[in-house]
Amino acid sequence: MRILLIGAGGVGGAFTRIAARRDFFEALVVADHDAERAERAVRTTCERHPGERRLRSARVDASDARAVQALAREHRATHVVNAVDPRWVLPVFEGALAAGADYLDMAMSLSRPDPAAPHARTGVKLGDEQFARAADWERAGRLALVGMGVEPGLSDVFARYAADHLFSEIDELGTRDGADLRVLDEDGREVFAPSFSIWTTIEECLNPPVVWERGRGWFTTEPFSEPEVFDFPGGIGPVECVNVEHEEVLLMPRHLDARRVTFKYGLGAEFIGVLKTLHALGLDSTEPVDVRGARVAPRDVVAACLPDPAALGPRMTGRTCAGLLVTGRGTDGAPREVYLHHLVDNAWSMERDGAQCVVWQTAVNPVVALELLAQGRWSGSGVMSPEQFDAVPFLDLLTTAHDAPWGLQERVPA
Repeated sequence: MRILLIGAGGVGGAFTRIAARRDFFEALVVADHDAERAERAVRTTCERHPGERRLRSARVDASDARAVQALAREHRATHVVNAVDPRWVLPVFEGALAAGADYLDMAMSLSRPDPAAPHARTGVKLGDEQFARAADWERAGRLALVGMGVEPGLSDVFARYAADHLFSEIDELGTRDGADLRVLDEDGREVFAPSFSIWTTIEECLNPPVVWERGRGWFTTEPFSEPEVFDFPGGIGPVECVNVEHEEVLLMPRHLDARRVTFKYGLGAEFIGVLKTLHALGLDSTEPVDVRGARVAPRDVVAACLPDPAALGPRMTGRTCAGLLVTGRGTDGAPREVYLHHLVDNAWSMERDGAQCVVWQTAVNPVVALELLAQGRWSGSGVMSPEQFDAVPFLDLLTTAHDAPWGLQERVPA
């Protein structure tokens, strides 16, 4: 396996350091529009793994499918991994296909709300533009494994595991994400600093959330709808979670039988307030505006003003939890409710791989998936998603190879 990684930011850097621990690939080229950032990801990885000779860095424009194609061919890449913002999903996706490589991403092509009823009907949904090319990937005999991060990704693996091994009938597949993370400044005071790309966070939190229900299909609601207090394990405790737009709701109903599919994120009152303010001021817009003769997108300005999530690790404390709440009837026919989850402590991920916990938890899952593909334990062609594959080898490898066990918490059915 020869991997071309597009994107050397927080997730890309963590991916490189995690992958270097494993021997399933023969080459990994780390590419970014910022050549120095790509070089730094390789250099810091090699410092942690003396003697590592499989890594190279390169420069690439992820917005240019032909540039991605050319770089993949130059390095004889068998697999292209997309670790850039979702606005560049399609050119990387198309470039990989043109190069004859398999493809894997952690976020899918962007949605476009219904112009007439954005909070009632879906428009172009997350991933629609990728699934529209499924026949082309099948004809080429190539695999595009989409949504293979933590959420989406591991949450979808949990859904497949629950359907195969825990439930005879599923009422709801409800992804629930929460944390107790704190970021401190040099004086030890807590500061506002999102632990993931603010560009992506704004996109998913301010777009109309999508819900799926049997007999109704996909529909949208108002942002931050259906608030609920969810009690997260591992000492995190109760966190208010709200509906946001996310890929799981677009993926799980395609292949798994459930009455309802949702995604709720534990944002907290302060974060929701900031997002609402950004929206009210138009600072969430991606349309460039004129600023003293320069054309800039307000959302890019917001991102430039905030700390780089990849650099927050030394100033961050706490844990992050990604998981799936499944309700329905167990294999014995009795009511059952379980929370399948994965916890990562920031101190642990920083010590292990020098990556803050949110990006580490995202990056480890594509590494696991690639190793299963290299072994032939996962295989396929076309545009596919994680719940289409056997969950057991994935969960086993995550636990044994990466010291990152998952948990199953039984809950009292409502």
